[in-house]
Amino acid sequence: MRITVFGATGNVGRRVVAEAVSRGHEVTAAARNPVRLAGLPGEARTRVGDATDLHDAIALTTGQDLVITATCPAPGEEHQLVTVATTLLSACAKTGARLLLVGGAGSLTIEGGGRLMDREGYPSFLLPIASACVDQLAACRADTTADWAYLSPADLLLPGERTGHYRLGADELVVDADGESRISMEDLAVALLDEAEHPRHHRTRFTVAY
Repeated sequence: MRITVFGATGNVGRRVVAEAVSRGHEVTAAARNPVRLAGLPGEARTRVGDATDLHDAIALTTGQDLVITATCPAPGEEHQLVTVATTLLSACAKTGARLLLVGGAGSLTIEGGGRLMDREGYPSFLLPIASACVDQLAACRADTTADWAYLSPADLLLPGERTGHYRLGADELVVDADGESRISMEDLAVALLDEAEHPRHHRTRFTVAY
């Protein structure tokens, strides 16, 4: 499978590139900063590209089977998530590539009703990115031209171990027996590539956790 990964030098993006390469896919790793591309697996083809620029997006999705975006904007630039989503949706509609977006967990519903981001005690510094992810998902749901799927991670997403195991959910936060919702970045990458190889979600959101 020919895969382009935008945000390939971020915490999640690097793991997605590594997972895709390990499965034998032809990976194009794209990022705005050429310096950071140097640290990616040698099997990946690296390209400088901006996911908010339609010309770049079309160029980097043409001829590809799948596009994954794991971009993470800097503080104060959270609105770029919506721009990335709309740009890549437009590009993929033109080129025919499938689009998988890594979003946020804040808009997932929780037991008892309401969203995770509205829960008492939710960290205030996360609200800007959580709100941007709400708008990002809304942009996807408004699109009827591209084949997309939106992955919301667990509440706690940290570097860790690749176990290859996870549980799937839809719009509700997935928690374990202790009420915790967590997954490693490595297993988030596993879930993304599993979805890439065996599509189960089309024009909808899904979530994963242990």
